[in-house]
Amino acid sequence: MSEGTAKRWMAARGWQPFAFQQQVWQAMAEGRSGLLHATTGAGKTYAVWLGALERFSALALMDRAQAAPKKEANKVPPLTVLWITPMRALAADSLRALQEPLPDLAPHWSNGLRTGDTASGERAAQDRRLPTVLVTTPESVSLLLARADARERLACVQLVVVDEWHELVGNKRGVQVQLALARLSGWNPRLQVWGMSATLGNLPEALTTLVPALPPRAPRRARPLLVQGRIDKALQVQVLLPERVERFAWAGHMGLSLLPQVVQSIEASASTLVFTNTRSQAERWYQALLEARPDWAGTIALHHGSLSGEVRGWVEAGLKAGTLKAVVCTSSLDLGVDFLPVEQVLQIGSAKGVARLVQRAGRSGHAPGRTSSITLVPTHSLELVEAAAARQALAEGRIEDRHTPRAPLDVLVQHLVTIALGGGFVPDALLAEVRRAPAYAALTDNDWQWALQFVRQGGASLANYPDFHRVVPDEDGVWRMPDARLARRHRSNIGTIVSDASMQVQFVSGGKLGSVEESFIARLKPGDVFMFAGRLLELVRTQQMTAYVRTAPRGSAALPRWSGGRMPLSNTLADAMLRQLEQAERGVFASPEMRCAQPLLALQAAWSALPTPSRLVAEVLHTREGWHLYLYPLAGRLVHLGLAGLLAWRASQQVPNTFSIAVNDYGLELLSAKPVDWPALLPHLIGEATHSAVGEGMEGGLEAEVLASLNATEMARRRFREIARIAGLIFQSHPGEQRSSRQLQASSSLYYDVFAQYDPDNLLLAQARAELLVQELDMDRLAQTLQRMKGQQLSVHTLERPTPFALPLMVERFRERLSTESLGDRLERMVQALEVAADNTMGTHLAPTRDTTHWDLHRDAPKLPARARPKRPRRGRHGF
Repeated sequence: MSEGTAKRWMAARGWQPFAFQQQVWQAMAEGRSGLLHATTGAGKTYAVWLGALERFSALALMDRAQAAPKKEANKVPPLTVLWITPMRALAADSLRALQEPLPDLAPHWSNGLRTGDTASGERAAQDRRLPTVLVTTPESVSLLLARADARERLACVQLVVVDEWHELVGNKRGVQVQLALARLSGWNPRLQVWGMSATLGNLPEALTTLVPALPPRAPRRARPLLVQGRIDKALQVQVLLPERVERFAWAGHMGLSLLPQVVQSIEASASTLVFTNTRSQAERWYQALLEARPDWAGTIALHHGSLSGEVRGWVEAGLKAGTLKAVVCTSSLDLGVDFLPVEQVLQIGSAKGVARLVQRAGRSGHAPGRTSSITLVPTHSLELVEAAAARQALAEGRIEDRHTPRAPLDVLVQHLVTIALGGGFVPDALLAEVRRAPAYAALTDNDWQWALQFVRQGGASLANYPDFHRVVPDEDGVWRMPDARLARRHRSNIGTIVSDASMQVQFVSGGKLGSVEESFIARLKPGDVFMFAGRLLELVRTQQMTAYVRTAPRGSAALPRWSGGRMPLSNTLADAMLRQLEQAERGVFASPEMRCAQPLLALQAAWSALPTPSRLVAEVLHTREGWHLYLYPLAGRLVHLGLAGLLAWRASQQVPNTFSIAVNDYGLELLSAKPVDWPALLPHLIGEATHSAVGEGMEGGLEAEVLASLNATEMARRRFREIARIAGLIFQSHPGEQRSSRQLQASSSLYYDVFAQYDPDNLLLAQARAELLVQELDMDRLAQTLQRMKGQQLSVHTLERPTPFALPLMVERFRERLSTESLGDRLERMVQALEVAADNTMGTHLAPTRDTTHWDLHRDAPKLPARARPKRPRRGRHGF
């Protein structure tokens, strides 16, 4: 096959190759590795795939021409290309795309799919002979590496393609891929590695993270190449504007007030994807659409990761065939599955990040030259500002960076056991190989020796238990795993995806619907009704890890809750929001969204002030509940959680007090039973910030303060459960078995306590603390936020009533202790009283009337004037 052959194949379909596609073909022909970054639907797959066929099928044809026996000339080539995708649904779609040119361009190539969904018969056939091109997932690659004949079967791999690299680069699955690539490149120094992505900000770093460092014996070759496919592909971002803007919006509800407009938008389009940020929200919106348009039954569908594979497969097939008018979905359809019939995308609520917005928009118009369209549906008024900020960031080309985890020891331990099964290893040689993976480039000798001892005997505290003697050196010094029982257990738990235990949902008559979290079902009793899989279901009984249900009549229902659904506001989008608010402060409302949000922003400015890049707004309020502090750094809920705990802890060091904490993406609330002179105290609390790199200096500095301020031990226990599962201390299940979350948590807590008492230097404990800081509290961003706050002008406002920015924080705290019904009633009364006060204010003046004190935090804060100190309002005056 030549480049001309590829062009003719494309021309036969009415296509012309783009310049970036030809650039990739040329680079692959030269044996170079690289990263292709191009717009969703621009033709990345064929850029890399036709390049692979050009390079390898031509060599195969030459080999067959030189083969003497005719039988050898028709022999199917061995495994040549590994195509790694992050999702099983995407794997199946990718295989269909790869199969299309094979009959014309590589008729002797075989192809196959190997994921957790692969049928046993197909898996058995692959065990006898792997296809020429294998589409698979990171977990299945690790399973292949765990075979005793792994080198014999995989050393012939010439090319590894990692699709949707942005989805893997920033997590442990990406580290798993790095380790696999390091192993494969050690077996074949000429291995080519190509990644594909559409939504990455830090492209050079993403490239170096993908391509492993060359082994010492590797031939000299050109450096890996970054190819950016720039084509004219329009991306339209629209926003559904409410007829009436709520000046006192509260986050967390489903945003169903815009249902009529959503219905109208779906009706005007042939095919629509309706994205939500949580599975609960997807369930509710699907039901709401059916209630609004019963005639759409059968033509709209629901898709999320907790539904059964059969249901998801049916929905995906319907989208491809164009038989479904709309699908309500979550991130389960985020990635590059090709649904060409989709004309538009609706996003319910904020996407919380620019990359996610671009990724979801690309599900429509998924072809070169077609326009991608996404319409944002705000669920509350402040999301209008987020929408304007997202459009601004997109226009400026700002997109979030993703960084690889640094040397996660739980993944390393799992990899050591995998390689011990896959033919064994010699420690020194394997160490050099592991350090070629960018995540472990700085792995210390001490950490390596600890990992070896851990897989050999479970560390210092578990040495007396045979189950932890997993890997032992033989007489030749090769470390292997001789115990067949432990080998089976390891193979059944390979991977880094750790989720909360879930229960299967099944009709009493036998049909399976999917799974929900065990903790949700535990709150129900037989006869209770809940909403799942787009149906109202009545719980009949629970047995082992299965909830048996039957169809329920219409009525009230509970929505299942799944963990991990609340995505924090990205730093890119948060910075764009501050710039939008700065423009509003100057009276500039350039977009329809900002003009729509103007009444809320004007009231916030009248009663307090708007946060901007140069101004940090703080509000103090006294109610019957106590003394409130509201602070608006706009840094995302993870940062605000750590910041709230830190400020409360520092304040209590000076004057003993008890605080309640509430956070959202815009700010935080501290509520105390005793009065606190926040205006005088806050500048000093912020100015105390110190920082050391995460994982260093844990005894002192900002990290130690944050850990001391929160229930860090319990949070670290939860984080340790994931680490213990990946490292093989506990296992989720044997094949066909499910364990409850209570069992898993009890097992991990036992190990945590044993290590804490008898092996306090265990590195998995240190990893749990470090991951808590990085992943749950976003420590680096917290330090950056504190540094920024020190340079901002602090604007402190004494309030008579909650402002539009403060009310959502009140709701966050109320939600913890009030039911949905009582919360709604209380909010209705509060909002009515606040609206009356707002009308009085905005009807007479817009300028702030309360005393306001400003400080420059680079100077010592002056003493707060007595007139600006919090005054106790008359009880009950505002209905709360």
